[in-house]
Amino acid sequence: MYKLLLCWRYLRTRYIALASIISVTLGVATMIVVNSVMAGFTSEMQNRIHGILSDVVVDSHNLEGMPDAEWQMKQIREVAGPWIEGMTPTVVVPGMLTFRFNGRYVNRQVQIVGIDPETQSQVSDFGKYLQHPENRRQMSFELRESGFDTRDHQAGPDAPERPEMAQAGWSHRKRWARYQQLMRRIDEELDPVAAPAAKPGAAPPSAAPADPATDPDGAPLPVAASDPFARRAKVNEFDPAKDQHPGIVIGFALASVRDHEGNDRFLMLPGDDVTLTLPTAGVPLKFIPDNFTVVDFYESKMSEYDASFVFVPIRKLQELRGMIDPRTNIGMVTSIQIKLKPGADAGMVRDKLREAFRSEICGVYTWRDKQGPLLAAVDMETTVLNVLLFLIIAVSGFGILAIFFMIVVEKTRDIGILKSLGASGRGIMGIFLSYGLSLGLVGSAAGMVMGLLLVRHINEIADLLGKLTGRPVFPPEIYYFYKIPTIVVPTTVAWIVGGAVAIAVLASILPAMRAALLHPVEALRYE
Repeated sequence: MYKLLLCWRYLRTRYIALASIISVTLGVATMIVVNSVMAGFTSEMQNRIHGILSDVVVDSHNLEGMPDAEWQMKQIREVAGPWIEGMTPTVVVPGMLTFRFNGRYVNRQVQIVGIDPETQSQVSDFGKYLQHPENRRQMSFELRESGFDTRDHQAGPDAPERPEMAQAGWSHRKRWARYQQLMRRIDEELDPVAAPAAKPGAAPPSAAPADPATDPDGAPLPVAASDPFARRAKVNEFDPAKDQHPGIVIGFALASVRDHEGNDRFLMLPGDDVTLTLPTAGVPLKFIPDNFTVVDFYESKMSEYDASFVFVPIRKLQELRGMIDPRTNIGMVTSIQIKLKPGADAGMVRDKLREAFRSEICGVYTWRDKQGPLLAAVDMETTVLNVLLFLIIAVSGFGILAIFFMIVVEKTRDIGILKSLGASGRGIMGIFLSYGLSLGLVGSAAGMVMGLLLVRHINEIADLLGKLTGRPVFPPEIYYFYKIPTIVVPTTVAWIVGGAVAIAVLASILPAMRAALLHPVEALRYE
C-alpha cells in the first residue's frame, strides 16, 4: 500500500514529472494522428487503384493482343471457374487526344481503353466513377440528353458546385451546333462566294447544257439517279445537332483543371467532339485518327488515371486498329479483367492461371502485382514515419530516466529510512517502477484522447489553419480530395499506447535498481 501512496504523492508534488507526461502525451497523439491519416490515404488509394483494376488481370505481352476473347475466357473458367464471379475483355493502347479550346487545338497523350459497356462495371468500380446517374446504373456510349451531376457525387453535399455540368449532354451539343451554323452563315454573308470563273476548255455560260444521262434504252434518268453518290451523300450527311460520333468517356483531369479554391474549370463537356489518333495493329505501324463524341467523364480521383485514361467501345477500337479477323469476325484483345467471388484468394487464382497459360504469350497478375512498387513505397513511407515519430516517445523515455535518477539522489535519505523500517529492495524497486508505470499510463491516456479528438476534427483544424495562414493545408487541386481521409485502427492505437507505457517503465528500471541496491547505513551515514 505504501508504494501506491508514495507514487501518488510524487505525481502530485513533483511537477518535473509533468514534462515527461507532456512529452509522452504529444508523442502518442502525434503517432495516432499520423497513422490515422496515412491509413486513410492508403485505403483511399488502394480502393481507387482496385476500382479500375479487377482482382486478376490476364495481359498480352504486346499490342497485337490475344485472339478470340471468348475462347480465352472459357479456358480461364475451366481452370478457376469456382472462384470467378465475372470477366470482361479490354483493349489498351497508347494514343493522342485532340480537342479545341478557345479556338486552339490541345493535344494530350492518353491510354485508350476499349471496354464492353455491358460487363465492365461488373468486374470493377468503373461505373461508380461516372458523372451521369444512368451511366452509373448501366454504362452506355450513347450521349444522354441531360441530368449530369452538378456536384461531385463521391464528395457529398459539401462539394463545390459544377454549374457548367448542368448544360452537358444533347442540350449542349445542339446549342453548339446552332452556334457553328450561325458562324458559317455570317462568314458567307461577309465573304460571299463569287461566280466560278471559266476554266480552259469549259463551255461558255451561253452554251447549251450537256445532254442529261440516259439509261440503256435512251430514256433520260432523274438527276439523283444519274449521280449514284448524290443520294448517299444526302442520306449520310452528318448533322451534329442530331447525330453523334462513337461515344468516348474522358478522364476528368483531361477535361478540366482545378483552381486553388477547389473549383473545376472545364475544357470540354459531354456533347463535345474530340479526335483520337492511335496506332494500328500489325506491321508496318500506322497512325489513324477518328472522331468521337464525349458522353461522360471518369473521375476515380487518382490523377494517374484521370489525367491519362479514355474509354471507347471495344468493337470500335478493334475495327480502327485492324484487330478483327475478316474470316471469323472475331476480335483480338490485349487483356482480360477477372473479378473473383468474395473471400477468394487472388494469389492462389493467379498461380493456377500462370500454370495453365504460357508465360511467353501472356502474363497473369493480381491488382496488387500491377501496382506493387507504388503500394510498397507507401508501406515504406508509413514505416519510416512511425520509426521517426516513435523516437519522440523514446526521447521522453530518456527524460524519465534522468528525472528518476535525480529523485533517487534526492531521496537517498528517505530510501534509507524505508529500508531501516523493513522495506525490501524489491519493494523500493516497485515504488519507482510503479511511478514509471503511472507516468506512462497518464501520458498515454492523455495522448490517446488528444489524438482521437484531433483525428475527429482534423478537417476543421485544417480549414482553420488555412484561414490563418492564407494557404490551404490540404490543396484539393493536388490531392483531389475535398476532405482529409482518416481511418482509426484500434490495433494500431493499442500498440502505440502500449509502446509508450513500455518505454516509460523501461526508463525507470535502472533508477529503480539503483534505489533497491542502496544500503540503509550508506544512505543514512551523513544524516
